[in-house]
Amino acid sequence: MLRTFDIVLIVVMTAAATVTYTIKHRAENKLEEVRRLDVAIKLEEDTIDLLRADWALLTQPNRLERLVGAFGADLQLAPTPSTQLARPEELPMLKADLPVPEDKSSKDGIASIIEKTDNIATGSVAR
Repeated sequence: MLRTFDIVLIVVMTAAATVTYTIKHRAENKLEEVRRLDVAIKLEEDTIDLLRADWALLTQPNRLERLVGAFGADLQLAPTPSTQLARPEELPMLKADLPVPEDKSSKDGIASIIEKTDNIATGSVAR
């Protein structure tokens, strides 16, 4: 009986060691994956910072003014006229904001409201 008990204990210890090693190996793999992801995140953050700095450099008003002076004739650039700018109240209503017509049998109620909103002058299209 002692030999059988010893063999069972050896098998249990071997199984426990195998499970422990497997768990440890998986944990080390996950830790390595986390480290790789941290490095990738750091690289992306550095790239974003570099691109933001580059954007700030490219959109400096002095630089843009020099480019307009150098290439204005080739590109035929012109300032935006004030008639092309629209205020929010000049924009047409959204269909979701349209009031419900009084007569539900008539389909012309919504059409007349849409026609009223389409007559708003925004300055972007000659009427």
